[in-house]
Amino acid sequence: MNSERERAYHHGDLRRVILDAALDVIATNGPGALSLRDLARRAGVSHAAPAHHFKDRTGLLTAVAAEGYALFADALAGAPDLRERGVAYVRFAATHPAHFQVMFQPDLHRTDDPDLLAARARATEALRAGVADLPPAGRGEDDRLAGVAAWSLAHGFATLLLSGNLSDAMEGRDPEAAFRSLAGLIFTPEGRAGD
Repeated sequence: MNSERERAYHHGDLRRVILDAALDVIATNGPGALSLRDLARRAGVSHAAPAHHFKDRTGLLTAVAAEGYALFADALAGAPDLRERGVAYVRFAATHPAHFQVMFQPDLHRTDDPDLLAARARATEALRAGVADLPPAGRGEDDRLAGVAAWSLAHGFATLLLSGNLSDAMEGRDPEAAFRSLAGLIFTPEGRAGD
Protein backbone atom coordinates (compact mmCIF):
# COMPACT_ATOMS: atom_id res chain seq x y z
CA MET A 1 0.00 0.00 0.00
CA ASN A 2 2.80 2.42 0.85
CA SER A 3 4.38 1.79 -2.53
CA GLU A 4 1.05 2.75 -4.19
CA ARG A 5 0.97 5.94 -2.14
CA GLU A 6 4.58 6.70 -2.93
CA ARG A 7 3.83 6.21 -6.64
CA ALA A 8 0.87 8.59 -6.25
CA TYR A 9 3.22 11.12 -4.71
CA HIS A 10 5.71 10.77 -7.53
CA HIS A 11 2.90 11.23 -10.05
CA GLY A 12 1.88 14.50 -8.43
CA ASP A 13 -1.14 13.21 -6.50
CA LEU A 14 0.17 13.75 -2.97
CA ARG A 15 -1.92 16.89 -2.49
CA ARG A 16 -5.12 14.90 -3.16
CA VAL A 17 -3.96 11.99 -0.99
CA ILE A 18 -3.29 14.36 1.92
CA LEU A 19 -6.62 16.17 1.44
CA ASP A 20 -8.51 12.87 1.38
CA ALA A 21 -6.73 11.66 4.50
CA ALA A 22 -7.49 14.97 6.22
CA LEU A 23 -11.17 14.67 5.31
CA ASP A 24 -11.25 11.17 6.82
CA VAL A 25 -9.67 12.40 10.06
CA ILE A 26 -11.99 15.41 10.30
CA ALA A 27 -15.12 13.34 9.59
CA THR A 28 -14.14 10.80 12.25
CA ASN A 29 -12.49 12.90 14.96
CA GLY A 30 -13.05 16.55 14.07
CA PRO A 31 -10.60 19.19 12.85
CA GLY A 32 -8.83 19.34 16.21
CA ALA A 33 -7.40 15.86 15.60
CA LEU A 34 -5.65 16.92 12.40
CA SER A 35 -1.85 16.65 12.33
CA LEU A 36 0.38 17.02 9.27
CA ARG A 37 2.78 14.47 10.74
CA ASP A 38 -0.03 11.91 11.10
CA LEU A 39 -1.28 12.62 7.59
CA ALA A 40 2.24 12.11 6.22
CA ARG A 41 2.43 8.78 8.03
CA ARG A 42 -0.95 7.74 6.58
CA ALA A 43 0.24 8.71 3.09
CA GLY A 44 3.54 6.89 3.53
CA VAL A 45 5.67 9.98 2.88
CA SER A 46 8.14 12.02 4.90
CA HIS A 47 6.71 14.26 7.59
CA ALA A 48 7.82 17.31 5.59
CA ALA A 49 5.97 16.33 2.39
CA PRO A 50 2.53 17.74 3.36
CA ALA A 51 4.12 21.08 4.22
CA HIS A 52 5.38 21.29 0.65
CA HIS A 53 1.76 21.44 -0.57
CA PHE A 54 0.02 23.20 2.33
CA LYS A 55 2.77 24.98 4.29
CA ASP A 56 1.11 24.23 7.64
CA ARG A 57 -2.05 22.89 9.30
CA THR A 58 -3.89 26.15 8.67
CA GLY A 59 -2.98 25.96 4.99
CA LEU A 60 -4.38 22.44 4.82
CA LEU A 61 -7.61 23.49 6.53
CA THR A 62 -7.84 26.47 4.16
CA ALA A 63 -7.61 24.06 1.21
CA VAL A 64 -10.34 21.90 2.78
CA ALA A 65 -12.58 24.97 3.22
CA ALA A 66 -11.92 26.24 -0.32
CA GLU A 67 -12.68 22.84 -1.81
CA GLY A 68 -15.77 22.62 0.37
CA TYR A 69 -17.12 25.97 -0.78
CA ALA A 70 -16.48 25.06 -4.43
CA LEU A 71 -18.37 21.77 -4.03
CA PHE A 72 -21.08 23.61 -2.10
CA ALA A 73 -21.50 26.24 -4.82
CA ASP A 74 -21.81 23.46 -7.42
CA ALA A 75 -24.44 21.71 -5.27
CA LEU A 76 -26.49 24.88 -4.91
CA ALA A 77 -26.25 25.87 -8.57
CA GLY A 78 -28.65 23.19 -9.79
CA ALA A 79 -31.42 24.01 -7.31
CA PRO A 80 -34.43 25.69 -8.94
CA ASP A 81 -35.69 27.69 -5.94
CA LEU A 82 -34.93 28.68 -2.36
CA ARG A 83 -36.49 25.59 -0.79
CA GLU A 84 -34.47 23.28 -3.03
CA ARG A 85 -31.32 25.30 -2.31
CA GLY A 86 -31.99 24.55 1.34
CA VAL A 87 -32.39 20.87 0.51
CA ALA A 88 -29.10 21.01 -1.42
CA TYR A 89 -27.52 22.67 1.65
CA VAL A 90 -28.68 19.83 3.91
CA ARG A 91 -27.62 17.20 1.35
CA PHE A 92 -24.18 18.80 1.04
CA ALA A 93 -23.69 18.77 4.82
CA ALA A 94 -24.72 15.11 5.02
CA THR A 95 -22.47 14.01 2.15
CA HIS A 96 -19.49 16.28 2.97
CA PRO A 97 -19.46 16.48 6.78
CA ALA A 98 -15.73 17.17 7.05
CA HIS A 99 -15.84 20.05 4.58
CA PHE A 100 -18.95 21.39 6.32
CA GLN A 101 -17.24 21.37 9.73
CA VAL A 102 -14.26 23.36 8.48
CA MET A 103 -16.00 25.79 6.11
CA PHE A 104 -17.97 27.53 8.82
CA GLN A 105 -15.15 27.85 11.36
CA PRO A 106 -13.14 30.82 10.08
CA ASP A 107 -10.71 30.54 12.98
CA LEU A 108 -9.43 27.30 11.38
CA HIS A 109 -8.39 28.72 8.01
CA ARG A 110 -6.98 31.74 6.25
CA THR A 111 -10.05 33.80 5.46
CA ASP A 112 -8.15 35.97 2.97
CA ASP A 113 -7.08 33.05 0.76
CA PRO A 114 -8.00 33.89 -2.90
CA ASP A 115 -9.29 30.39 -3.72
CA LEU A 116 -11.40 30.36 -0.58
CA LEU A 117 -12.77 33.84 -1.25
CA ALA A 118 -13.72 32.97 -4.84
CA ALA A 119 -15.44 29.71 -3.89
CA ARG A 120 -17.28 31.31 -0.96
CA ALA A 121 -18.44 34.18 -3.21
CA ARG A 122 -19.90 31.66 -5.69
CA ALA A 123 -21.77 29.86 -2.89
CA THR A 124 -23.02 33.11 -1.41
CA GLU A 125 -24.30 34.27 -4.79
CA ALA A 126 -26.18 30.99 -5.27
CA LEU A 127 -27.84 31.39 -1.87
CA ARG A 128 -28.73 35.04 -2.50
CA ALA A 129 -30.21 34.16 -5.88
CA GLY A 130 -32.67 31.86 -4.12
CA VAL A 131 -33.87 34.69 -1.90
CA ALA A 132 -34.05 37.11 -4.85
CA ASP A 133 -36.37 34.66 -6.63
CA LEU A 134 -38.93 34.86 -3.82
CA PRO A 135 -41.94 37.09 -4.41
CA PRO A 136 -41.69 40.38 -2.48
CA ALA A 137 -44.18 39.17 0.13
CA GLY A 138 -41.93 36.18 0.81
CA ARG A 139 -38.84 38.31 1.39
CA GLY A 140 -40.26 40.84 3.78
CA GLU A 141 -38.81 44.33 3.89
CA ASP A 142 -35.16 43.35 3.87
CA ASP A 143 -33.66 40.85 1.41
CA ARG A 144 -30.58 40.42 3.57
CA LEU A 145 -32.64 39.46 6.63
CA ALA A 146 -34.64 37.03 4.50
CA GLY A 147 -31.31 35.54 3.43
CA VAL A 148 -30.19 35.25 7.05
CA ALA A 149 -33.48 33.53 7.91
CA ALA A 150 -33.07 31.03 5.06
CA TRP A 151 -29.42 30.43 5.91
CA SER A 152 -30.19 30.00 9.60
CA LEU A 153 -32.89 27.46 8.83
CA ALA A 154 -30.74 25.37 6.46
CA HIS A 155 -27.53 25.66 8.48
CA GLY A 156 -29.26 25.02 11.78
CA PHE A 157 -31.08 21.99 10.43
CA ALA A 158 -27.90 20.60 8.84
CA THR A 159 -25.87 21.16 12.01
CA LEU A 160 -28.49 19.53 14.23
CA LEU A 161 -28.76 16.63 11.79
CA LEU A 162 -24.99 16.02 11.69
CA SER A 163 -24.64 16.21 15.45
CA GLY A 164 -27.41 13.63 15.95
CA ASN A 165 -29.70 16.05 17.74
CA LEU A 166 -32.65 15.43 15.39
CA SER A 167 -32.81 11.64 15.73
CA ASP A 168 -35.89 11.70 17.99
CA ALA A 169 -37.70 14.36 15.97
CA MET A 170 -36.91 12.71 12.64
CA GLU A 171 -38.35 9.30 13.63
CA GLY A 172 -36.85 7.71 10.51
CA ARG A 173 -37.97 10.46 8.12
CA ASP A 174 -35.86 11.32 5.12
CA PRO A 175 -33.88 14.46 6.12
CA GLU A 176 -34.46 16.14 2.75
CA ALA A 177 -38.22 15.59 2.90
CA ALA A 178 -38.28 16.79 6.50
CA PHE A 179 -36.39 19.94 5.54
CA ARG A 180 -38.79 20.62 2.66
CA SER A 181 -41.70 20.46 5.11
CA LEU A 182 -39.92 22.67 7.61
CA ALA A 183 -38.98 25.23 4.98
CA GLY A 184 -42.59 25.29 3.80
CA LEU A 185 -43.61 26.54 7.23
CA ILE A 186 -41.52 29.67 6.74
CA PHE A 187 -41.02 30.26 3.02
CA THR A 188 -43.97 29.56 0.76
CA PRO A 189 -44.49 30.57 -2.88
CA GLU A 190 -47.21 33.02 -1.84
CA GLY A 191 -45.24 34.63 0.94
CA ARG A 192 -44.30 33.97 4.51
CA ALA A 193 -46.23 31.58 6.70
CA GLY A 194 -48.87 33.40 8.63
CA ASP A 195 -49.36 36.19 6.06
